[in-house]
Amino acid sequence: MAAPISSFPPIMTSPSAGKPKDAADAARQFEAMLIAQMLHSAREEAGDDPLGGGDSAGSTMLDMADQQFSKLLADRGGLGLASVIAKSLKAGSPVAPPWRFSKEGKPTI
Repeated sequence: MAAPISSFPPIMTSPSAGKPKDAADAARQFEAMLIAQMLHSAREEAGDDPLGGGDSAGSTMLDMADQQFSKLLADRGGLGLASVIAKSLKAGSPVAPPWRFSKEGKPTI
């Protein structure tokens, strides 16, 4: 009997597995959530339904696929947001935005 393929992490995990261990893990989870939202919004905007039916089962499957894909992306560096967020959280001070505000309250670069 052949051994099952186990190169992908399981989609469903224990409830305690969802809690971040440290700032870097929390930042990766946040980035994965952000990527999943971006994928969902892009698919919604494009009206792209690869299954062709638009039923709730297909929608649920695509949402789960987006979540798993976004987690894999974030675990492998993703958009680079997790490292910036984790660095900021570890330093204990927020990252200053690249713009300033004029006396009139308008942003300037």
